[in-house]
Amino acid sequence: MKKILLLVFTVFISTISFAQTEDALVFFADKENVEAALANPITILTQEALDRKDLHNIPVDERDVPLNEAYKTTISNQAGITVFAKSKWMNAVYVRGTKVNIENLLDLEFVTEVEFMNKDFNRPFKPRTPWDKFEIENQPQPENYDYGAASNQTEMINVDILHDEGYTGAGITVAFMDNGYPNVLSNRAYETMRNENRLLGYYDFVDRIANPNGTGSHGTNTLSTAAAFIEGEFTGTGPNASYYLFITEDGRQESPVEEAYWVEALERADSLGVFVTNTSLGYQEFDNPSYDHKYSDLDGQTAIGSRGANHAFDKGMINVVSAGNSAAGFGYVNSPADAPGAFTIGAVDSDGNYAWFSSFGPTYDGRVKPDVMAQGQNSAIVNRNGNVDHSSGTSFSAPIIAGAIASLWEVAPHLTNAEIMQIVRESADRYNNPTDLMGYGIPDFESALQMTKALQVENQKQGALFAVYPNPVKTQLNVSFPKNTSTATFVLYDVLGKQVLQQPITASQNQVNFSRLKSGLYIATITSDNKSTSFKIIKQ
Repeated sequence: MKKILLLVFTVFISTISFAQTEDALVFFADKENVEAALANPITILTQEALDRKDLHNIPVDERDVPLNEAYKTTISNQAGITVFAKSKWMNAVYVRGTKVNIENLLDLEFVTEVEFMNKDFNRPFKPRTPWDKFEIENQPQPENYDYGAASNQTEMINVDILHDEGYTGAGITVAFMDNGYPNVLSNRAYETMRNENRLLGYYDFVDRIANPNGTGSHGTNTLSTAAAFIEGEFTGTGPNASYYLFITEDGRQESPVEEAYWVEALERADSLGVFVTNTSLGYQEFDNPSYDHKYSDLDGQTAIGSRGANHAFDKGMINVVSAGNSAAGFGYVNSPADAPGAFTIGAVDSDGNYAWFSSFGPTYDGRVKPDVMAQGQNSAIVNRNGNVDHSSGTSFSAPIIAGAIASLWEVAPHLTNAEIMQIVRESADRYNNPTDLMGYGIPDFESALQMTKALQVENQKQGALFAVYPNPVKTQLNVSFPKNTSTATFVLYDVLGKQVLQQPITASQNQVNFSRLKSGLYIATITSDNKSTSFKIIKQ
């Protein structure tokens, strides 16, 4: 039965058009060529995505199949309808039009449901004064530390210990979702990343162009806490990870369409093999107050962004999300921070005390949020001009953790997103006594490193087969050995089946040099007396 669901969301529209236009999700009945796509998944996902899914035993399912573009075109051609975004995971498009014209879409045979963003069509529309939801007013700058200006925020969570052991995010791909990254192609903070070809791409989902600039520089600031490197001045928490930069926030409006853009970017990230996403954005209040998320909507399942985060978690990614800066107002964590599939990060000050602005939990259905905390008050950043600066907001505590997780996941990339998230939670100082303000507290990545290694050993004791990392690889591939296996033979073939490398390896001498090989796809076979495992390996 076709039905209309009414939710509390919002959209930016003028006082004239407010009485005439609404926003809605329009759901489709089916997809085309599903069986063929699932039988040959390389036609719908990149090899990097398939490799990550294979590594974590994530199935490719119907959600991965693109939605029917003919359906989307038909919707676009309907009178008074504009399509802004699409979601293959939800099999839906986000549209704007009059209430009547949107309801008329139910007459199309392939449309099963219309979900309006506005449940109160008669509430007066009062445009709100613009405000910066991202950052809090700066406070006096602290002195620089040994790690550069980022020393305090780095050492607070002990991610520098991971870096000292050589785990800096190499081989782990991270996607940022934000409002823009101006000067990222020239900023000195990202020179090393550019030179090493670790800036993998960028796309603006709002304006539908391959341009990193967007409508603001908030993305540049948040990116710096994870990815920036200026020798002697600043080092981010994931300095050797690879990055995609996506624009999903439209600085010209505050609307649930931005949640739809965000979900579409998550889908792109998954299709590219991304491990970690960072989102220093959140949605609760909109230009049209009839669309605001009420506390009862923040149950982790209702808002568009929350649903998208849960799909993304199912697909194997860790979705790091800012808790929000509304403690003095609405109070609670917003969308998508309320989702079970989001790893939600609150903010503390430089001494590790709760920051007054950090949104708190629990979610409407009683779950602990935020998950963990990091420095978000007076955080060190690198601005769009390449200068070290300071800013405040959960916008910065989130990417500090995102970069740290990338560094941690490098230790054992075959561990699942759920395992890594739980390790980070258990490392936090309030894990046994979580609070509404601090969640599980401030994580200790030195402790998380030891737990990760221990879990890796336990998996091997339980008979896990060989594992390889990082993949993609640039210079050196590491092989993890299963229980009771100390020697093996590593054989590498190119895509034509020609053997290009063979060498013995041991549990203690488990590294294979890829530096002389050409970039491309290879097949590796690791064989011991009683175990054999094959891998698709990408040489960057």
